Amino acid sequence: MKKLIIFDLDGTLAESKSALDSEMSALLHDLLGIVKAAVISGGDWPQFEKQLLSNLPQDERLMNLSLLPTCGTKFFQYSGLWKKIYSEDLTADEKDKIISSLNKAIRLAGFEAKKVWGEVIEDRGSQITFSALGQQAPLEEKDKWDPEFAKRKKIKAVLDTFIPEFSVRLGGATSVDVTKPGIDKAYGIRKLRDLLGISLNDMIFIGDALFVGGNDYPAKEAGVVSIAVRGPDETKPVTAAIIACLEGDCG
Repeated sequence: MKKLIIFDLDGTLAESKSALDSEMSALLHDLLGIVKAAVISGGDWPQFEKQLLSNLPQDERLMNLSLLPTCGTKFFQYSGLWKKIYSEDLTADEKDKIISSLNKAIRLAGFEAKKVWGEVIEDRGSQITFSALGQQAPLEEKDKWDPEFAKRKKIKAVLDTFIPEFSVRLGGATSVDVTKPGIDKAYGIRKLRDLLGISLNDMIFIGDALFVGGNDYPAKEAGVVSIAVRGPDETKPVTAAIIACLEGDCG
């Protein structure tokens, strides 16, 4: 019997930068009534509040939910209010090096967008995130920019040569996430293991970027049973099946 179900957010529980729909909210609420769950995403805490928490019932079931923004570099738990347990922040010098390297890698890879919506490189404290079309780009524009991750894999290949001392991962619809080395979703999952007292064998991870170089891949590398999905419409039946099995009806 699994004791912890872990989800990615963008591209898994919800479309990029979009809110959970009512069906997903109900499924997640039902799940939290019978088992612990966690969400690990490249997004920062305000994104979690807007996309996830504002669309979930605000009741005692939140005690069963752990939230890990910026690829697990931050950790929040609920006890009547949300409390930050840790934040593995980058130093000012580390941020400067990452940002200058990102700018150079984007130019060399040849993927500077002609039109952007909002901030392209964002300082999230414990993570620097590149969003190719800007943080506020329309979903339809984001979906068609790099659906197979080919452009971002090229950017990552260049960036890895500039900052090999950092972790560079691909996630979301247009993003590249950079964190301290080893501070990624595998790190977050090991923190979940230690803080919740749940073994890796008792966890399931669900995400849309489980390929090598994707920001969900460290979860698979950590040894957690991982289920790849291609969007919320695939996550819903997976979640429903998990709920049924946990309730004793796997037929």
